[in-house]
Formats: sequence, structure tokens, C-alpha cells
Amino acid sequence: MIIAANLKTNLTRSATHSYIQELQKFADVSSSDVLVFPAMTSLDNFQTKSITIGAQNAYPTQNGAFTGETGLEQLDEFGIKTILIGHSERRHILGESQEFLVQKFNYFKEKGFKIVFCVGEPKEIREASKQTMLTYIKKQYEGIDTNYENLIVAYEPVWAIGTGLTPTLEDIEDMHAELKKISAAPLLYGGSVKVNNAKDVLSVKNVDGILVGSAALYAEHFGKMIQYADELDKTK
Repeated sequence: MIIAANLKTNLTRSATHSYIQELQKFADVSSSDVLVFPAMTSLDNFQTKSITIGAQNAYPTQNGAFTGETGLEQLDEFGIKTILIGHSERRHILGESQEFLVQKFNYFKEKGFKIVFCVGEPKEIREASKQTMLTYIKKQYEGIDTNYENLIVAYEPVWAIGTGLTPTLEDIEDMHAELKKISAAPLLYGGSVKVNNAKDVLSVKNVDGILVGSAALYAEHFGKMIQYADELDKTK
């Protein structure tokens, strides 16, 4: 399974070092792939072999005149080869278009990055109809190489992120079954995943892991989720 933590705009570099150090006691003995996406200014050469460090965002360029952006040159400094693309906050808050996300995807695909590509729907789309929801989400795959060998897809219903609301397990299973028809890539669930529901979510068919936001800020909590994944792997 794949257990990923998006730390968003949280934790300093020093705090992130402490976080990674604490998390290693879980990751070192885990059979799961553990991914952590720190805040951009918290990236560093973390001394860990059991945790993959990724970038939450980057501009599709080696370097250049892109004020406030991070390019490949800066990621290379820390040996980063994993990136999060299409997160709902990049789409809906920061206004990244599908065209720009495709540009990012293609650039980092050419560089051989592991790409965690996020898709999902806002509440009004979900409440419209299942077909409306599927049509909306399928458009987020347009221009994306769904057969890319280093692709991981994360389904994150926008209305569930940071709200405490979570789809029913039946809803998650149904949506993951539909998305598996589009791409055979590993499929994560994200959206208000916490310690008290992570094991249930991980047990759902076609859920290959989880992408965790605020609940991952506590290394002990996120470590517990890693343990849940390992326990489920042993029962399969």
C-alpha cells in the first residue's frame, strides 16, 4: 500500500526534520510505501531510506525568471523525484487550469518523476448526479498519460478536504471502481482521513492507499495509519 502525507503549509524545516525522524520508527519496519510532502521551504536532504520525500508543487522549468516558484534545479539539490500535481487547493484556490496541470505533468513525466495526480469533485457536482460527477472528474484526466509507469492517482472529493466530512465506504468503493476503469495506476483516497477511519478506508476494494492532510501532521497518528496498512496487507 501507499501511505502519503501532505503537510501543506505547516511545520518549519527544523520541525519537519523532527517529524521525519519520529516517523522513521514506523516506516523502517513497514512494507508500505511511505511518502511525505513537506512545505516547500522545509525541503532538505533528509537522511532516510524508508520514506520518500516529495514536492507539493513545482514550476515546469529547470530554472529561470519565475518569481516565487520552485524549479527542477531546486528539487535536484535535495534529490527529489516525486511530486504532487493537481491537488484541489492548487486547482480551486490557486486557479491552476487543466492545461497548466498537463504542462506540469508532461514536464515531470519526461524527467522520470513519480507523480501523484489528484482528481476530485466539489459538493455541487457530487449532488447533481453520479453521471455529472463522473463527467467532471474524467475531464481532469484529459491530456494526462494514464498509463505512465510512475503515476499514482489520488481521488479526493473537494467537499471532504479539511471539513471532517467523509463519503461512505460504499461511495468510496463505487468511485474507486469507476476510476480504475480510467487508469490501472495505484489509486489513493484522500479527504478527511483520520486515525479513527483510516483502517476502514484502507480496507475498501480498489483503495491502494491514502493521501492524508491535517491528520498527518502528528507523526504518531500518521504512523498508526502506516501500521493499519501493514496489518491489512498481512491479512490479504
